[in-house]
Amino acid sequence: MQINRVKKMGKTIEEIEEGDSLSLTESIEDNQLLLYLGLTNDANPLYIQHDYAQQTTYQRPIVPSVMLMGIITSAISKHLPGPGSHVVNFSVNFIEPVYHYETLTFAFEVIKVDKMKDVVTISVEATNAEEARVLDAVVMVQPPIIETESVGDIHE
Repeated sequence: MQINRVKKMGKTIEEIEEGDSLSLTESIEDNQLLLYLGLTNDANPLYIQHDYAQQTTYQRPIVPSVMLMGIITSAISKHLPGPGSHVVNFSVNFIEPVYHYETLTFAFEVIKVDKMKDVVTISVEATNAEEARVLDAVVMVQPPIIETESVGDIHE
């Protein structure tokens, strides 16, 4: 494994256009849920205990909302704009609960490119296997900014 290997940069603001899109399908599995709960020390029984969840309106354990947000930010970091990008604002509406083992499809679309502020706005909609919308989000992202050498920094 090379630690100092240079990674590929994502798309810069000049390379992104309104209408650029990405579709991603993600299945929520036990190993992901257990990792999330362990990393965050989140002991909410609604997320893991079937007996507890049966006493609630949900009837069975649900996926933590923040975990779904993590799937979105991960896709932004990996794909659109990609490596080097940074989320600066995140607004999300959780429309329906997401249950363990569900498969979700996330549709990302660039809805605004603001070159003055170096920010792109991405709309996200997630649907489950029954095509029911489970969340809507708007994410403002600063694409990677590539440093350029100034004239004084060039060595002959």
